[in-house]
Amino acid sequence: MESDERIRNAVMNTEIVRPPRQSLATFGTTSVYYYLVAEATYNELIKKQETVIREGRVIAERPKIVTPSYLSRVQGFSPEAKKYFDMLMTQGHPDSPGLVYAYRNEPKELNIVSDNLTTVVARLNEQIDQKGDPLISIIKGEDYLWDVSILKFIYEITSRSVGDNVRQLNQRGLLNVDSRGVTSDARIRIESLFDLVEKGEMEPADLKVELDRWGVFEDYQDRFFSIFHKKH
Repeated sequence: MESDERIRNAVMNTEIVRPPRQSLATFGTTSVYYYLVAEATYNELIKKQETVIREGRVIAERPKIVTPSYLSRVQGFSPEAKKYFDMLMTQGHPDSPGLVYAYRNEPKELNIVSDNLTTVVARLNEQIDQKGDPLISIIKGEDYLWDVSILKFIYEITSRSVGDNVRQLNQRGLLNVDSRGVTSDARIRIESLFDLVEKGEMEPADLKVELDRWGVFEDYQDRFFSIFHKKH
């Protein structure tokens, strides 16, 4: 319970002081550089104002279009998660498309400066303005649970981007679902995976996994097995 309370406090005390000035890319990878600033946890002990500055990058992969049916076939989820997918398919439509975002955090430098947090933020804002990079952010967080602050940051930039991402995908017809419950985007992706397998840049087993997740292996099995005939 104490741990839960600390996490809640870290979330409540996290503020995106300077969000990215553009949305996450719909059709590519986005790299957002961040400065996470926090008051040093020992300030009261030393009777001074020191600020911890953590730098790093959040890498957002291209958002992937999925459906509840697709997710229900993905391995590695708990029975509770499977029940949730079943509930989605019961309450809504099993083939309703949605977006899944994948991220990785790459921490870089850590510095401690003898200035208060407000002064540090002002200085960083000035530096970022001079660079003119729209994908640099400042996050005010808690030093003792700084990674929780990063997670809140990821949640917020995703929330701000999803509407624009959906609009662009919809304009290209990639959210359309065919009679088999497969999105147009998935069909295009499957074609690209076949190309990678035929070039030897991807294992056939990985392609098979994706076909099974969409429940369309039978649609492609002749083409799939023909790859082995070509190699022999």
